Amino acid sequence: MDESQEDTILQVPSAPGPSTPLTDSYTYHSPVPTAEGPYILGVDEAGRGPVLGPLVYGVAYCPAAYRDQLEELGFADSKTLTPAIRSNLLETLRSDPDNIGWSVRVVSPQAISSGMMRRPAVNLNRQSQDATVMLIKDVLDKGIQLSEVYVDALGTTSTYKAYLSSLFPGIEFTVESKADFKYKIVGAASVAAKVTRDACLEDWTFEESEYTPPGIELGSGYPSDPKTQAWLKTGLDPIFGFPKVVRFSWTTVKILLEKEGHAVQWIDDGQASLIKAFETAQGLDKDRCGLTRELGIRSIAAL
Repeated sequence: MDESQEDTILQVPSAPGPSTPLTDSYTYHSPVPTAEGPYILGVDEAGRGPVLGPLVYGVAYCPAAYRDQLEELGFADSKTLTPAIRSNLLETLRSDPDNIGWSVRVVSPQAISSGMMRRPAVNLNRQSQDATVMLIKDVLDKGIQLSEVYVDALGTTSTYKAYLSSLFPGIEFTVESKADFKYKIVGAASVAAKVTRDACLEDWTFEESEYTPPGIELGSGYPSDPKTQAWLKTGLDPIFGFPKVVRFSWTTVKILLEKEGHAVQWIDDGQASLIKAFETAQGLDKDRCGLTRELGIRSIAAL
């Protein structure tokens, strides 16, 4: 294989690519297949557990009449395949655009963290459901008639199945654990999601211009990965913390920040006398004293 052929195989159109920071969540769609429907569609994710990088949801879809051909293409749970095989299977996904379509929803680390840390929190299950619903809706909006949808899911699958069925009446949903192993169309979605996430992390470009990377690999992003552990320990700035490749809502990160980061002391912490003065002032003139009224200050928070 010459170098140009290798570059073609390794090219991942659904990833930002080198030198392009992943600053926001985004969706990528392949060309829309033209073969006659109805279609079957599979859903799977990559990157639910890592402390680094995005969560990627993928879908793949093809005509129901294409199911037998799909069985022969080698798709399976992406975690059981080597990186080289996954890359080749992504090329297989791209090789028959008349019959096979695929899409990914890339949820950025900062979007994951901000959702989980807001009040009320948008937990990872809800973010996952939102990504799945968005992808299915996008495929339908492109004019694809879906008859069956297969979803790889954790937890109470019957509840999730009922939820999806209520949103998309007329589609037969199969929601199961290990669906990427049981159904080839889910295996194809698994490959799309996994290859996209790996490319995002391997080519990660830091958007923080002032941040100096530690010069070691990010690893897989999973907390158990020794490379990721080493990067987290080396990449922490005790004042500014971590760059946005990190999911700040993860316990692993919270513990590191508490242990290695510099504590912040707010200037009004413990100023009981100032608080008491305002409480006294409120008693002097119903709401506030003349000085606070003149300055337009209604509470201690205004300072």
